[in-house]
Amino acid sequence: MALSLITRLQSIVRREEGQDLLEYALLVALIALVCVGAITLAGSNVNIIFGQIAGKLVVPGA
Repeated sequence: MALSLITRLQSIVRREEGQDLLEYALLVALIALVCVGAITLAGSNVNIIFGQIAGKLVVPGA
């Protein structure tokens, strides 16, 4: 059982499809990491901008 599993894994690694799949997975992980960083940075900047706008608003009648 374990020997057949090891043999299958070795055949997947030796084939080019297995390598392509790994490369695509790494690429998707890198893109996801960049997106999370960009959204976090943009969210912080937008929060600061909205805070500045809210600070300049005047409440009528106060």
